[in-house]
Amino acid sequence: MNIKELYSFYLDHPAVTTDSRNCPEGSIFIALKGASFDGNKFAGQALAKGCSLAVVDEKEYYVADGRHLLVDDCLTAYKELAREHRRHFSIPVIGITGTNGKTTTKELVSAVLARRYHVMHTEGNYNNDVGVPKTLLRLSADDDIAVVEMGASHPGDIDKLVRYVEPTCGLITNVGRAHLQGFGSFEGVKKTKGELYDYLSAHDGLLFLNAANADLSEMAAGRSFSRVITYGQGTGSDYAVEGHVTECAPFLNFEWTFNGAEPAFRKTYTVNTHVIGAYNIDNMLAAITAGLHFDVPAEDICDALAAYEPTNSRSELVRTVSNTLIVDAYNANPSSMKAAIDNFNLMQASGKMAILGDMRELGPTSLEEHQNVVNLLTGYGINDVWLVGSEFMKTKTPDTFRKFGTVEDVKAEIAAHKPQGRCILIKGSNGIRLFELPQLL
Repeated sequence: MNIKELYSFYLDHPAVTTDSRNCPEGSIFIALKGASFDGNKFAGQALAKGCSLAVVDEKEYYVADGRHLLVDDCLTAYKELAREHRRHFSIPVIGITGTNGKTTTKELVSAVLARRYHVMHTEGNYNNDVGVPKTLLRLSADDDIAVVEMGASHPGDIDKLVRYVEPTCGLITNVGRAHLQGFGSFEGVKKTKGELYDYLSAHDGLLFLNAANADLSEMAAGRSFSRVITYGQGTGSDYAVEGHVTECAPFLNFEWTFNGAEPAFRKTYTVNTHVIGAYNIDNMLAAITAGLHFDVPAEDICDALAAYEPTNSRSELVRTVSNTLIVDAYNANPSSMKAAIDNFNLMQASGKMAILGDMRELGPTSLEEHQNVVNLLTGYGINDVWLVGSEFMKTKTPDTFRKFGTVEDVKAEIAAHKPQGRCILIKGSNGIRLFELPQLL
């Protein structure tokens, strides 16, 4: 059975699962492998629970009973099935990647476009080899536009994903020093993220470009696109969409202007958001630019951005009985950490305190990058700081800074001496588990 035959089977059984604990009646089970599991071992269990077909890639688990399909590699089959499904839709597909802000940008773009269209978008941050096919297989005849997030931690990751997503347009939020252990260098980051530009250029795609970002402008130069629509921070620029922060205390408020119309028809719009962080203005401008391109009225765009509220520990403001928390604990790398601390420094608040966790996957530069964070805090005069994790433990810090090996040590300290009346920034890589702290503070 080839992919087209598998897809024909899928059309009669349009549900795919990779989890033998969740087997909808008549669904297709694809036996993926991971570092600590082999889905092939659960193929029989999946069929017993109601699946109509089990796709396996180990001969010992294949049974010639018409209910098993043996393939060379289950993950490849999963992705090729998703690509075959995607190719049955001629709708615009917006591909989004970047070092920071891609999930927030995906959500903002989707919220704006939803004011006029039925939008299928990546749920959560399912942006890898497994998550992207899962997203594509959710496409249905009801969808007008798709917004697909793509992540990367190694060279070539985006190149692999775009071959299945096949975006018609897209954007890179930014490029920064993240996953350096996998990419090898910042240049490696730019090359990998730039694989989205490569695909759009090769397939006559449309690019939404943050022209105020020197790295992105340099990466886009020399490539040809069907069209480039620019946006960026500033006033009096030649960007199609420009904007600037008016306030961030703590929520981001900003103004934006569309420069694509005749000067007499230009109008400046004001948006008061529920998002923390001046750095989020670029994500907002990206959503505005995409919305205008797809003819969403400016007033509807503003309403969508004003109504959006972040979740899952991404730039959230949480008020507890004891403290005000700025929770950005889903992920961290040097560029996002700097942006968060810069913004925290600008906030007008008393009793500032920071609880920061290690930044993962930085390779040989890890100690230097963690020391840079310490130096930035010290330069801003943010002295009440708790640092969490083995990498921060190695840094040289002022006497006012405290260090904790794990989040459990922090929990014990909170139980014994809970901070009161503070404005607390909480940020770190997901693996440090600082997202467990807000309920205790």
